[in-house]
Amino acid sequence: MEVTDLALLLEVHSLNSKLQSVPLASFFWLCGVSRSRPLRRILALFPNAIVRKLLLMLIFTLVFWVIYLASKDHMKLLLHLRNPIILKQWSIFKKFPHSETFQNPTVSPTEIELKIREILEKMDQLIPPRPFTHLNATTSAAHSVATILNPRDRYCRGDQLEVLLEVRDHLGRRKEYGGDFLKARMSSEGLKAGASGKVTDFNNGTYLVSFTLFWEGQVSLSVLLMHPSEGASALWRARNQGYDRVIFTGRFINGTSQVLSECGLTLNSSAESCQYLDARDQEAFYCVRPPHIPCEALTHMSTRNRDISYLSKEEWRLFHRSNIGIEMMKNFTSIKVLPCNKSVNIEKKCQVGMKTPFPSGYTLKGSWITAFCKQTKFNTAKSINDCLQRKLIYLMGDSTLRQWIYYLKNFMQTLKFFDHHGSGVFKTHILLDVERHILIQWRKHSHPFVTHQIFSLKDENSIPREIDQVAGDKDTAIVITIGQHFRPFPINIFIRRAINIKKAIERLFLRSPETKVILKTENTREVHKNAEMFSDFHGYVQNLILRDIFLDLNVGIIDAWDMTIAYFTNDVHPPDYVVANQIGIFLSYIC
Repeated sequence: MEVTDLALLLEVHSLNSKLQSVPLASFFWLCGVSRSRPLRRILALFPNAIVRKLLLMLIFTLVFWVIYLASKDHMKLLLHLRNPIILKQWSIFKKFPHSETFQNPTVSPTEIELKIREILEKMDQLIPPRPFTHLNATTSAAHSVATILNPRDRYCRGDQLEVLLEVRDHLGRRKEYGGDFLKARMSSEGLKAGASGKVTDFNNGTYLVSFTLFWEGQVSLSVLLMHPSEGASALWRARNQGYDRVIFTGRFINGTSQVLSECGLTLNSSAESCQYLDARDQEAFYCVRPPHIPCEALTHMSTRNRDISYLSKEEWRLFHRSNIGIEMMKNFTSIKVLPCNKSVNIEKKCQVGMKTPFPSGYTLKGSWITAFCKQTKFNTAKSINDCLQRKLIYLMGDSTLRQWIYYLKNFMQTLKFFDHHGSGVFKTHILLDVERHILIQWRKHSHPFVTHQIFSLKDENSIPREIDQVAGDKDTAIVITIGQHFRPFPINIFIRRAINIKKAIERLFLRSPETKVILKTENTREVHKNAEMFSDFHGYVQNLILRDIFLDLNVGIIDAWDMTIAYFTNDVHPPDYVVANQIGIFLSYIC
């Protein structure tokens, strides 16, 4: 039975009474202290026998208290202080009752919490509630009206073309509020050319769609209604209602036996749980603790979607495939763009820290051309090798960055895979060129990671902790991407991770300001049958948040969202020609 403070005090009081009759020599023996010459000198200062006994009683009490402290967990702390180790995020294992979970802190709001609230308030204003009454009252692509402002007989390369869009519902009534999720694009199929259009929402049922005429030739214009404002509002509300759309199943290994257990960002269970906590970054993950198995035995994870929805049956009608991605400019003929002897010469080389406009560039003849800086072309293996020589490249994020590893391996014969052990596509991937001293590493980000495939947690680490372990120098570059795996979860999870990544980059820049850091935004993906979990609307919101958080940081941006709209790929894993152009921008940033 654990000794309470009150019981301890009572025991000490009893011992003090007994000591009154204990001979002085016996007391020295009890304390393990010999009557050495220095001690005799100290006692000689106290000729009174009672005072001596009181002094020795005090010494005995202190000795007993030290023994008591040493018998509890305090000794563990002392051992850790004497033997410091580096702790990784998910290797801090401790058992907590569910009532003590990290999700319900009782302390005052921290800087991170206040920043999350600030961003959430901004997003709530951007996506206000739009009650859904009937499908007929929502935005109709067929009934909406698009008009080219200030039409001309001829357009020149470099001109701005603007379209005013007035949205109406299915009964032809003018809508008085905005919030529709639109994708605008201009293209020339024969030239393999494309670019995003910029949409400005006036929040009164009208939109201004701006196109920059980057190339000459016949150009087609497109505005797709992805979700009406009522659908966007429903997705925003539903997303932030629950953490339980994805079931995480953890595998615990105890000797030769394996036990599966429910895990997650939160747990709706009263059972004893394992809490995997990063106290500094205020992030946590939980598993129901299997009986008689330590929390440290968690080694693997897999996920599957739960059959649950926070949308009503009526709201689901808005996300039927026939109601997603409807063209709003069907009756528009293409326009002809002439050269007009206009030349656009961009002299400033691409470098990290530049502000990235939207659109950030365009594709022409299949190649990406940046619109805000002079991009160096890396079309040969030799030019890429020269750029990467003596470079350490760390890719941190999801499988859209793992695509870079595969592409570089196929394109560069001198890069060889280093066997990092482990199995499956989610293990750490390393490419080496020993002769040129090139290292390229990909490591997936930590929870949440959504996949049916089993993946290992043995070397699991969060991106902030990974950045903390990078020494950094002028030949080191880090590329980061997060987003796709965060879409099924409340937005505060994404915001917190993005803030923690920013803080880690700031720490990196303090010790190594010459290290280059590049953010790759998440790309568009296929129109998923489960729009509630994976709609591009979630990606659009996350891109806005990411840009807001990293606004004042000296990093480079690869706008994969912009690029995949321009290329019109609509695939969570873009094709190789898109990946190649993403890598081209990266190389322009670092060389």
